[in-house]
Amino acid sequence: MNKRTFTKSLALCVALGWAGIASAQDALKIGLILPMTGPFASTGRQIDAAVRLYQQEHGDTVAGRKVQVILKDDAGVADTSRRLAQELVVNDKVDVLAGFGLTPLALAAAPIATRGKVPAVVMAAATATITEASPFIVRSGFTLPQVTEPMAQWAAREKIQRVVTLVSDYGPGIDAETSFKSRFAKDGGEVIASLRVPLANPDFAPFLQRVRDAKPDAVFVFVPSGVGSAFMKQFASRGLADAGIRLIVTGDVTDDDLLNGMGDVALGVVSSHHYSAAHDSDLNRKYVAGMRQLANLRPNFHSVGGYDGMHLIYQAAEKAGSKADGAALVEAMKGMAWESPRGPVSIDADTRDIVQNVYIRKVERQDGELYNVEFETFEAVKDPVKAAKAAS
Repeated sequence: MNKRTFTKSLALCVALGWAGIASAQDALKIGLILPMTGPFASTGRQIDAAVRLYQQEHGDTVAGRKVQVILKDDAGVADTSRRLAQELVVNDKVDVLAGFGLTPLALAAAPIATRGKVPAVVMAAATATITEASPFIVRSGFTLPQVTEPMAQWAAREKIQRVVTLVSDYGPGIDAETSFKSRFAKDGGEVIASLRVPLANPDFAPFLQRVRDAKPDAVFVFVPSGVGSAFMKQFASRGLADAGIRLIVTGDVTDDDLLNGMGDVALGVVSSHHYSAAHDSDLNRKYVAGMRQLANLRPNFHSVGGYDGMHLIYQAAEKAGSKADGAALVEAMKGMAWESPRGPVSIDADTRDIVQNVYIRKVERQDGELYNVEFETFEAVKDPVKAAKAAS
């Protein structure tokens, strides 16, 4: 190689090197914090698969920037979530935090999102007040009051008059209990007892016995995804259905990912939620097929929070431009609207919460499998807690 050729080669290498560095610096980095192990690992698996499916369908470049997803496992432990969020913001220089399988995990990361001015897209955690913990939090999943109030309205219309509520004793459970009681009383119903079950290692038997002794028309239940199967089996074994006590639940209990494993005890259970794998739309059929092909999973409600969370991030990056900071990305997310596998959705510009349809469903057998089959729709439901605050 002569001197001239060597000089040209060296210049080319330097140019390519700088281009590579610039490309790395310009990447849109998303720190995805999920419970990939532990009791809530099904939530992590669902969201991780949905994120990968979205990128498979829409590519890994947006607004001229390479999208890099950095997945971290918090095992459902809040202290771990906080540490991982700190590392992702300080060391990895992520542009967006995302994921958060449970309320304590999202709240643990909220101060870091605020200090780092990094958007945090909450894809799963469902306590109503989460978005109030940081101006940088935007929710793509749902809130418990949002999916609970329609159930209370439906139950009252069905002439269910006396109800016992049974919920997991943490933020979302308390949200569900409060929302159901408030709406049910407004519509003429009576909650005769409110039971709260420990979140960790729950034993439902003594609580179900108290339900049976109270002799209500129905028991309204919220437990987080992953716990519903154990609850359903104990409900059947305690003979509450035989005693004429109806079971009405939020869709967390009849999680699509776990429903087939519950067996016939789940048949006929009525729930309210924002997504079902049986949702009747071409977009959802494509989504279900994509999740099965990519990860051999039937998608559940947490997965669609992950899928739409990625849509939110991509569209905000496109709208705000390649040089946008965290505040600009959040601003771009406000008021955004699109068609999701769950139906039409939007982001409330004032609260940064998702607005969406909520469906009343019944567990039925179709083609040899159990599905939550939708039969009634409450359209464009906002989080009622924040709606009430805005109205007062």
